[in-house]
Amino acid sequence: MSYKKEFIKFMVESGVLTFGDFVTKSGRKTPYFVNTGNYRTGRQIARLGRFYAECIMENIKSGKIKESINSLFGPAYKGIPIVVSTSVALSEHFNKEVSFCFNRKEEKDHGEGGSIIGYKFSDRDKILLVEDVITAGTAVRETLPIIKKQADAEICGLIISVDRMERGQGDKTAIQEIKDEFGIDTYPIVTVREIIDEADIDKDIKERMEDYLKMYC
Repeated sequence: MSYKKEFIKFMVESGVLTFGDFVTKSGRKTPYFVNTGNYRTGRQIARLGRFYAECIMENIKSGKIKESINSLFGPAYKGIPIVVSTSVALSEHFNKEVSFCFNRKEEKDHGEGGSIIGYKFSDRDKILLVEDVITAGTAVRETLPIIKKQADAEICGLIISVDRMERGQGDKTAIQEIKDEFGIDTYPIVTVREIIDEADIDKDIKERMEDYLKMYC
């Protein structure tokens, strides 16, 4: 079983990928939903980090992501456990040591101050962003100014659990908009197309997912 198919099965078993009637943050009615906030055990978060690490290493080997990346950034809040577990998985399973950091929602004005916890960026750093899903690209637009405020570091890509393959703020997909606006490529562990093709779901849900793609993709 490929790690992608295994990841889809893992999301369903963890209650993270569910099917039914939902409304996304962008206000769209959708027959499926991905909520990484439903990961709740040490074993689950360790496996999640391993899947993210697999995706990163696969894209490094293919030449899409620079091997010289030295830090991961996870936006608060859902990006925090993901960035920590991914950094651990890269170290333990792939012998690749990378730093990690994440942001506070509110900048601290006492003690060491600032909004970044963990590794502190420098202008020479090469950073990968890690996020749960991307629908309209809002989180990325909020994250980049936080990083650029710290240093003129290079953003080498964005790793996400699922690419919903939806239009963002205009006619293009959110991923295409992020690429056009910031020059950042996005690397999903799986796409919604792979979920439709590989997940063990009934015919009605698959048809509704296909209709959703036709409407919003």
